[in-house]
Amino acid sequence: MIQITVPTPDVSITKQANPQLSHIYGFTDFHLITREQGGIYMFYNADEELLFVGKARKLRPRIKKHFEDTVSPIKNHREEVTKIEVCLVEDPMDREIYETYIINTMRAKYNVDKVLYK
Repeated sequence: MIQITVPTPDVSITKQANPQLSHIYGFTDFHLITREQGGIYMFYNADEELLFVGKARKLRPRIKKHFEDTVSPIKNHREEVTKIEVCLVEDPMDREIYETYIINTMRAKYNVDKVLYK
């Protein structure tokens, strides 16, 4: 059996209660997420329930797109997101493996692709 260990998040940002400077659903710390590196990201709700997992070659623009895009799988659930965790993973194959593993072991609520459980 293959043992996969989910990487420890490199960055974790939380929604602010009274965001003064944010136009992105209460998140003011997007500057902490790298623009140039790749990795995986996880969206959580207030109960620490995993909502969505994704991967990207450039993390910050991809994460922001989820809050601006009309075709994002979380477009109807953006208000639920209270925490974003980011793990830097440069290798594309590793990103793919981690994303699929996390979706299926932690049962991400709004991921519909790559779901092996029903």
